Parts: sequence; C-alpha cells; structure tokens
Amino acid sequence: MPAPFALMRLEYSSPCKINLLLNILGRRPDGFHELETLMHPLPVHDRLAFETAAHGITLTCSDPCLPVDGANLVHRAASAFRLAAKITAGVRIHLEKHIPLAAGLGGGSGDAATTLLGLNELFGRPLTASQLEALATTLGSDVPFFLQSNPALATGRGEKVQALEPFDVLRDAWVLLIHPGFGIATAWAYQSLARFPRALRGEPGRGERLIATWRAGDLPGGMAQLCNSLEAPALEKYPILALYQEHLREAGALGTLMSGSGSTTFALAAGRAATEQLREAFFSKFGSNAWTALAPLSTSLR
Repeated sequence: MPAPFALMRLEYSSPCKINLLLNILGRRPDGFHELETLMHPLPVHDRLAFETAAHGITLTCSDPCLPVDGANLVHRAASAFRLAAKITAGVRIHLEKHIPLAAGLGGGSGDAATTLLGLNELFGRPLTASQLEALATTLGSDVPFFLQSNPALATGRGEKVQALEPFDVLRDAWVLLIHPGFGIATAWAYQSLARFPRALRGEPGRGERLIATWRAGDLPGGMAQLCNSLEAPALEKYPILALYQEHLREAGALGTLMSGSGSTTFALAAGRAATEQLREAFFSKFGSNAWTALAPLSTSLR
C-alpha cells in the first residue's frame, strides 16, 4: 500500500449518466420509492482536482451558483471520507463544472463518488472498495453507481447496483443530450407521482426484460422498451420536453427519453454522424440556446 501523502495532487474526470429505464414500483415505508433503473455512464465530464493541505476541507468551484460548504455533495463526501479513514490532514478540492445542474444526469452524485475515489488514492488507499460503497450509499442513491464504470441495473432506492457488461448491440450507438436551460427538482418529481397512479406503481421486471432484449441483439425491441416513470409529471408541466422527443423521433432517433428526474432529454443514434445530424435538426427547429453534448456509449470514462 502506498504511503499517505505519496500523491500530493490528483485530477479526475467525473462522468455523468443517463437512465435507459427508470421504473418506479411504489412508495416505501421509509419515504423513498422502490425502483429499478438501467443506468449507463457517459463521457461527459466535470473535473475535480485534489490536493493535500494542513487541515480542514477547502472547496472551490467554477460555478458561483454552487455552495462550497457542507451543502455541496463534494464537501460532504470529503468530510465522510476523512472521518471514515481517520485522516487528520486537510484537503483542497477544486470542482470545474460542465454538467448542467438539476439535469437528471447525476452530475452531483458523480462528483461525490469521484471525490471518494480521488481522496482514497490521494491518501494511499486506506479504504476498501466495500467501505467506499458503504460511504457512497449514505451520500445519495445514485452515488454508488459512479464508483464503477459499466452500465448497471440499480434497484431498491437505487443504491443496490448490479454492474453489467457493456451491450454489444449498443457498441456503435451515440447519445445526444439536450438540457433546455431549466432544471427539475428531484423531490418535486417524486412527490408529483401521487397524481399518476400508473407511473407510481410500475410493473416489476422491466429492467431485466430490457437487458435480455439487448443481450439477444434486438436493438429496435430494446429501444421500444425505453421508459421513465418520472416523465408523467415532468412532461405535463413542461410540454416542451415532449415536443423535443417527438421532433427527435421524426428526425431519425433510434430512441428518446428524459433522463432521471429531468430535465435533460436524450436521443440515441447509430454513430457520431447521425447524432450530429440529429443535433442540427434540433437546432433548426428549436434554436441553439439549449445546452447540448454528444457522447459515445462505449469509451473510457475517467
């Protein structure tokens, strides 16, 4: 095991994710929602720099809208790590934000997971993988997913992560991400499900069926199974998102969906050129003010 402080400074890229399926199965007694979700990581990144310091936690951020105290998941992750690893030395962290906020892309959760991984490396790996996973679970439902780099089926409230081998049928697929310039609060999206009984109580097993369909090489069949229960309240309140999807399908997208609790909409296409054409078609219809990004589904993430 490397000695503590052997690495004085590290920089990590922190990826985002999309939900290819988000199936809500009902509200749990603890107030969370039972769900099954098929998540796929994407090489669209924030950037984090870690440096040892004499004491305490100092967080800076390129986005002045984000807090840099305990209200920030990165700060909370650093605090939890130092406590669990019994680290008395301090750390300076700089977060360079590129992933939109309140976008359904897991940017904050990914940053928290990357903080755990980065600090564990910086201080000589004092925590095991299982200890890091336990810490991640306390920080948020999506955080454990970002400790690994494969697609995964997540169940429970999202913290039970079953990593999957990449799907061969998606090896040439690219993704167009579109964030409309406004966010959707996750708490609002889940609370609003009470008005949509069918979305609140989905049919179990949809995740396993989607995985089996793509494992069998049926690309169109899998695209037809894309589903997000949280679209029910989101598309009612923000019909522009439904218009995005309709236009993208007409422009040739293999599949479209809102990611997580939104507001990002994504479209899948066969290859980069087709995905760029989708973006141009979107710009011609809706203008170029929305944040967009293109990414392959199979590539190195960090």
